[in-house]
Amino acid sequence: MTADPKSNTAKRRFPPLDPATMSAAQKQAAADMMASRKSLDGPFNGMLHSPELGDRLQRVGHYVRFMSPLAASLREIAILLTARHWTAQFEWYAHRKLALEAGLTPAICDAIAKGERPAGLDAAQSAVYDFAAALLATGQVSDDVFDAVERQFGEAGAADLIGTVGYYTTVSFFLNVDRFPVPGGGTPLTPLKSRA
Repeated sequence: MTADPKSNTAKRRFPPLDPATMSAAQKQAAADMMASRKSLDGPFNGMLHSPELGDRLQRVGHYVRFMSPLAASLREIAILLTARHWTAQFEWYAHRKLALEAGLTPAICDAIAKGERPAGLDAAQSAVYDFAAALLATGQVSDDVFDAVERQFGEAGAADLIGTVGYYTTVSFFLNVDRFPVPGGGTPLTPLKSRA
Protein backbone atom coordinates (compact mmCIF):
# COMPACT_ATOMS: atom_id res chain seq x y z
CA MET A 1 0.00 0.00 0.00
CA THR A 2 1.39 3.41 -0.92
CA ALA A 3 1.08 6.49 1.25
CA ASP A 4 -1.45 9.17 0.35
CA PRO A 5 0.50 11.86 -1.55
CA LYS A 6 -1.54 14.60 0.17
CA SER A 7 -0.89 13.35 3.70
CA ASN A 8 1.75 14.63 6.06
CA THR A 9 3.20 11.13 6.46
CA ALA A 10 3.92 10.19 2.83
CA LYS A 11 7.58 9.44 2.16
CA ARG A 12 9.38 12.24 0.35
CA ARG A 13 10.66 11.36 -3.10
CA PHE A 14 13.54 13.83 -3.24
CA PRO A 15 15.61 13.06 -0.16
CA PRO A 16 17.32 16.11 1.34
CA LEU A 17 20.81 16.46 -0.07
CA ASP A 18 23.85 16.38 2.19
CA PRO A 19 26.06 19.42 1.43
CA ALA A 20 29.13 17.21 1.90
CA THR A 21 28.13 14.99 -1.02
CA MET A 22 26.66 17.60 -3.38
CA SER A 23 28.22 18.04 -6.80
CA ALA A 24 29.92 21.33 -7.61
CA ALA A 25 26.84 22.38 -9.63
CA GLN A 26 24.53 21.51 -6.74
CA LYS A 27 26.68 23.46 -4.29
CA GLN A 28 26.64 26.54 -6.54
CA ALA A 29 22.89 26.34 -7.13
CA ALA A 30 22.31 25.82 -3.39
CA ALA A 31 24.47 28.85 -2.55
CA ASP A 32 22.49 31.00 -5.01
CA MET A 33 19.20 29.77 -3.56
CA MET A 34 20.37 30.46 -0.01
CA ALA A 35 21.54 33.96 -0.96
CA SER A 36 18.08 34.76 -2.28
CA ARG A 37 15.84 32.85 0.12
CA LYS A 38 17.88 31.76 3.16
CA SER A 39 16.41 28.24 2.95
CA LEU A 40 16.37 25.14 0.79
CA ASP A 41 12.94 24.17 2.12
CA GLY A 42 9.94 23.63 -0.08
CA PRO A 43 10.67 22.98 -3.76
CA PHE A 44 14.32 23.95 -3.74
CA ASN A 45 15.74 20.65 -2.51
CA GLY A 46 13.89 18.90 -5.34
CA MET A 47 15.20 21.42 -7.84
CA LEU A 48 18.76 20.74 -6.67
CA HIS A 49 18.49 17.16 -7.95
CA SER A 50 18.78 18.80 -11.40
CA PRO A 51 21.02 21.72 -10.43
CA GLU A 52 21.18 23.44 -13.81
CA LEU A 53 17.40 23.42 -14.12
CA GLY A 54 17.05 24.35 -10.44
CA ASP A 55 19.41 27.29 -10.81
CA ARG A 56 17.49 28.67 -13.78
CA LEU A 57 14.14 28.16 -12.04
CA GLN A 58 15.28 29.86 -8.85
CA ARG A 59 16.41 32.88 -10.89
CA VAL A 60 12.94 33.14 -12.42
CA GLY A 61 11.47 32.72 -8.95
CA HIS A 62 13.71 35.46 -7.57
CA TYR A 63 12.43 37.87 -10.22
CA VAL A 64 8.78 36.89 -9.75
CA ARG A 65 8.89 37.08 -5.97
CA PHE A 66 11.26 39.98 -5.32
CA MET A 67 11.62 42.10 -8.46
CA SER A 68 8.32 42.07 -10.34
CA PRO A 69 6.72 45.53 -10.37
CA LEU A 70 3.35 43.99 -9.43
CA ALA A 71 2.54 44.80 -5.80
CA ALA A 72 3.22 41.96 -3.37
CA SER A 73 -0.43 41.66 -2.40
CA LEU A 74 -1.40 41.22 -6.06
CA ARG A 75 1.33 38.67 -6.72
CA GLU A 76 0.13 36.75 -3.69
CA ILE A 77 -3.40 36.50 -5.11
CA ALA A 78 -1.97 34.81 -8.22
CA ILE A 79 0.33 32.60 -6.12
CA LEU A 80 -2.46 31.52 -3.76
CA LEU A 81 -4.73 30.71 -6.69
CA THR A 82 -1.96 28.60 -8.22
CA ALA A 83 -1.16 26.79 -4.97
CA ARG A 84 -4.85 26.13 -4.40
CA HIS A 85 -5.49 24.99 -7.96
CA TRP A 86 -2.77 22.35 -7.65
CA THR A 87 -3.42 21.67 -3.93
CA ALA A 88 0.26 22.36 -3.22
CA GLN A 89 0.32 22.04 0.55
CA PHE A 90 3.60 23.76 1.45
CA GLU A 91 3.11 26.51 -1.14
CA TRP A 92 -0.32 27.33 0.28
CA TYR A 93 0.98 27.29 3.85
CA ALA A 94 3.96 29.53 3.08
CA HIS A 95 2.17 32.00 0.83
CA ARG A 96 -0.94 32.39 2.95
CA LYS A 97 1.35 33.83 5.62
CA LEU A 98 3.09 36.04 3.04
CA ALA A 99 -0.26 37.16 1.61
CA LEU A 100 -1.44 38.30 5.04
CA GLU A 101 1.87 40.11 5.60
CA ALA A 102 1.39 41.82 2.21
CA GLY A 103 -2.02 43.13 3.27
CA LEU A 104 -4.54 40.61 1.97
CA THR A 105 -7.35 39.90 4.39
CA PRO A 106 -7.95 36.47 5.92
CA ALA A 107 -11.34 36.50 4.16
CA ILE A 108 -9.67 36.71 0.74
CA CYS A 109 -7.34 33.84 1.59
CA ASP A 110 -10.16 31.76 3.06
CA ALA A 111 -12.35 32.23 -0.02
CA ILE A 112 -9.52 31.12 -2.31
CA ALA A 113 -8.94 28.10 -0.04
CA LYS A 114 -12.60 27.13 -0.55
CA GLY A 115 -12.32 27.57 -4.32
CA GLU A 116 -14.54 30.65 -4.23
CA ARG A 117 -14.09 34.12 -5.69
CA PRO A 118 -13.47 36.49 -2.77
CA ALA A 119 -16.00 39.24 -2.16
CA GLY A 120 -15.00 42.89 -2.15
CA LEU A 121 -11.96 42.77 -4.44
CA ASP A 122 -10.88 46.14 -5.80
CA ALA A 123 -10.30 46.67 -9.53
CA ALA A 124 -6.61 45.67 -9.45
CA GLN A 125 -7.28 42.61 -7.29
CA SER A 126 -10.19 41.58 -9.54
CA ALA A 127 -8.05 41.90 -12.65
CA VAL A 128 -5.33 39.68 -11.16
CA TYR A 129 -7.81 37.17 -9.75
CA ASP A 130 -9.75 36.83 -13.02
CA PHE A 131 -6.57 36.54 -15.11
CA ALA A 132 -4.90 33.91 -12.91
CA ALA A 133 -8.12 31.93 -12.41
CA ALA A 134 -8.82 31.81 -16.15
CA LEU A 135 -5.24 30.90 -16.99
CA LEU A 136 -5.27 28.04 -14.49
CA ALA A 137 -8.69 26.79 -15.57
CA THR A 138 -8.20 26.93 -19.34
CA GLY A 139 -4.62 27.88 -20.19
CA GLN A 140 -6.07 30.99 -21.82
CA VAL A 141 -7.74 34.31 -20.99
CA SER A 142 -10.55 36.17 -22.74
CA ASP A 143 -10.07 39.61 -24.32
CA ASP A 144 -12.02 41.22 -21.46
CA VAL A 145 -9.80 39.59 -18.83
CA PHE A 146 -6.61 40.50 -20.71
CA ASP A 147 -7.80 44.06 -21.27
CA ALA A 148 -8.56 44.52 -17.55
CA VAL A 149 -5.00 43.52 -16.65
CA GLU A 150 -3.52 45.64 -19.43
CA ARG A 151 -5.48 48.69 -18.22
CA GLN A 152 -4.18 48.19 -14.69
CA PHE A 153 -0.59 47.07 -15.31
CA GLY A 154 0.21 47.29 -19.03
CA GLU A 155 1.42 44.48 -21.25
CA ALA A 156 4.40 43.95 -18.95
CA GLY A 157 2.01 43.27 -16.08
CA ALA A 158 0.18 40.67 -18.15
CA ALA A 159 3.50 39.02 -19.00
CA ASP A 160 4.53 39.06 -15.32
CA LEU A 161 1.23 37.43 -14.32
CA ILE A 162 1.73 34.66 -16.87
CA GLY A 163 5.25 34.15 -15.50
CA THR A 164 4.01 34.13 -11.91
CA VAL A 165 1.34 31.50 -12.55
CA GLY A 166 3.76 29.46 -14.67
CA TYR A 167 6.58 29.56 -12.14
CA TYR A 168 4.35 28.68 -9.19
CA THR A 169 2.76 25.88 -11.21
CA THR A 170 6.25 24.41 -11.60
CA VAL A 171 6.89 24.95 -7.88
CA SER A 172 3.59 23.21 -7.09
CA PHE A 173 4.57 20.27 -9.28
CA PHE A 174 7.91 19.91 -7.47
CA LEU A 175 6.15 20.04 -4.10
CA ASN A 176 3.40 17.61 -5.05
CA VAL A 177 5.69 15.07 -6.69
CA ASP A 178 8.05 15.28 -3.69
CA ARG A 179 5.06 14.96 -1.31
CA PHE A 180 6.41 17.90 0.65
CA PRO A 181 4.36 18.11 3.87
CA VAL A 182 2.57 20.95 5.58
CA PRO A 183 5.05 22.26 8.18
CA GLY A 184 4.40 21.49 11.83
CA GLY A 185 1.72 18.92 11.12
CA GLY A 186 -0.78 21.57 10.02
CA THR A 187 -4.08 20.68 8.39
CA PRO A 188 -3.62 19.92 4.70
CA LEU A 189 -5.85 21.38 2.02
CA THR A 190 -8.30 18.95 0.49
CA PRO A 191 -8.47 18.81 -3.31
CA LEU A 192 -11.19 20.93 -4.89
CA LYS A 193 -13.99 19.04 -6.60
CA SER A 194 -13.58 21.17 -9.70
CA ARG A 195 -10.76 23.46 -10.76
CA ALA A 196 -12.92 25.40 -13.22
